[in-house]
Amino acid sequence: MNLALYGGTFDPIHCGHLAAAQAVRERLALDRVYFVPSGHPPHRPRRRLTPYEHRYAMVTLACAGQPGFVPSLAEAPSEGGPRYSIETVRRFRRGPAAGHELFFILGADAFLEFRTWRQWRALLDAAHFVIVSRPGFPLEQIAGVFPAGMVRERRAPDSGLEEFRLRKTTARVLAGVREPVSGTRIRERARLGRRLAGLVPPAVADYIRQQHLYESR
Repeated sequence: MNLALYGGTFDPIHCGHLAAAQAVRERLALDRVYFVPSGHPPHRPRRRLTPYEHRYAMVTLACAGQPGFVPSLAEAPSEGGPRYSIETVRRFRRGPAAGHELFFILGADAFLEFRTWRQWRALLDAAHFVIVSRPGFPLEQIAGVFPAGMVRERRAPDSGLEEFRLRKTTARVLAGVREPVSGTRIRERARLGRRLAGLVPPAVADYIRQQHLYESR
C-alpha cells in the first residue's frame, strides 16, 4: 500500500488542506492519508494554539466521509514535550507503514524551513516527500533546500509533478493546487462571527460555532 502522513497544527483544518491531500492522493494513488495534528509543534511557539482536543475533533469531522482520509493521534500531547516528525515517521515505519511505501506531505513554505527541523537529513532518508506548491512558487527555492550530493537525479515536471531522486527516497513537487485559504483568515472571520462557508467543511464550521472557537482572539 501507499500511505502518507500530513501533519500540521490544523487550527483549523480547512478546504486548502483537504484539496492538497486529495490532489496528492490522486496523483500518487495513495491508499490512505493520515492527518496528524501536532500536539506541541516545535516550530509554532509564537501563537497560542486551540486545545488539541478541539483541533483533533475538527480533523476527525473533516475526514468523515472522505475515502482514505484517516485522523491520527500520533502526535497527541504527552508529558515528554514536543513530538518531532522524525519520531512520528519512525513509529509509522514500525507500525501501520511497515512493509509499505510511506510519503510525507507538506507545503512549499514549510519545506523552505525544513533545515531547521530535528534530524532533517534522516527524515529525508526515512520517507518519500511530496511538496505541495502554490502556482507561481519559485521551484528553485525548493531545489535549494536539498543538501549538495543528496540529489541523485532531477526529472522535469510531468503534468505539474517534478521529481528529485535522493539517495534513499524521492521528493516530488506538486504544483498548481489552487485553494487560497488560510487559517489566519478563518480564525479572524470566526472571531467576527462571519460565515465560513467554502473555507472549511460544513461540519467543521458547525463545530467552530457550537464550541465558540476563536471568538476571544
